[in-house]
Amino acid sequence: MSRVVMVVGVARYLGARLAERLSAEPGIGHVVGVDLVEPTQSIGGAEFVRADIRTSDIGRAIDRVAPDTVVHMNILATRADAGGRTPQKEINVIGTMQLLAACQRSPSVRKVVVKSSTTVYGSGPQAPALFAEDMVSGAHARRGYEKDAGEVEAYVRGFSRRRPDVGVTILRFTNVLGPDIRTALSEYFVLPVVPVVLGRDPRFQLVHEEDCVDALRLATVEHRPGIFNVAGDGFLVLSQALRRAGRPALPLPTLRSPFVGGIMKRTGIVDMDSALVRFLTYGRGVDTTRMRTQLKFEPLYSTVATFDAFAGARTRGGLLDRDRIRAVEHAVRGVLTGEDTRGR
Repeated sequence: MSRVVMVVGVARYLGARLAERLSAEPGIGHVVGVDLVEPTQSIGGAEFVRADIRTSDIGRAIDRVAPDTVVHMNILATRADAGGRTPQKEINVIGTMQLLAACQRSPSVRKVVVKSSTTVYGSGPQAPALFAEDMVSGAHARRGYEKDAGEVEAYVRGFSRRRPDVGVTILRFTNVLGPDIRTALSEYFVLPVVPVVLGRDPRFQLVHEEDCVDALRLATVEHRPGIFNVAGDGFLVLSQALRRAGRPALPLPTLRSPFVGGIMKRTGIVDMDSALVRFLTYGRGVDTTRMRTQLKFEPLYSTVATFDAFAGARTRGGLLDRDRIRAVEHAVRGVLTGEDTRGR
């Protein structure tokens, strides 16, 4: 009997890529992509179903499609993706509750795969060198998306206890970069002048967009229950990344200043939320032993190779146009002088 897979969150880049990949996968007979808006990117042979994850729409969609596997990709990392912090939280938390409630009622669902993030561990000066998968409960105080990610995973664990017959896989990805994906971190690195915290040089890991889709595909087609950190080999520190991208740094006492947020908002380039500020101040490292030994996944790209693939596509070839440089310089001047440059 061929399998039926539902991918929730196909209007965004990775969700569309996964639906497209799964629609060509041997052994999967039907792939359904769900989102509130129609994807602008190809989802291959997948069927598109319009549904709002925050409402009973998602329950009706699951009842109609009767999937055996549900992949939850609709967890938004930035406020800009949702149109503000309130709708972001509604989509992430209320949407996950509605989706899991529908999965719990469905007799057809036998597997749930959740795309999560290493953001659940937080970032801080007292963080361990490497976070293992069982260290979330001792993580630093979380807010914003960090808190959302933790709540989402708590609901998923609760679902797993209520439906022990369903295999549940949570993939905690480090920041995803690549030639095509657009994230808050990718847009930070294409700023003509990049604000950094004076005296800090945080280290981090990355996962390539292709490896991200491959890991999700593996968790969907194979039986790999559990919680797994997913990251490419090795680390980068921020100063190394900026040199590889050919970007000058602007050292500042903190990135928490409203003036720094103003740089991002006024240039329309990146959403500098509290989770990203802490990450760019303290960095984060995760242990990927379980990824290799239990998930049995080996990324093709290291952290350095991932960043270089991104930089080769995004930070060269005339991206630094005059208008963009002028907008950033104008906002930076306001940071340094305390002058309010809005409306000029």
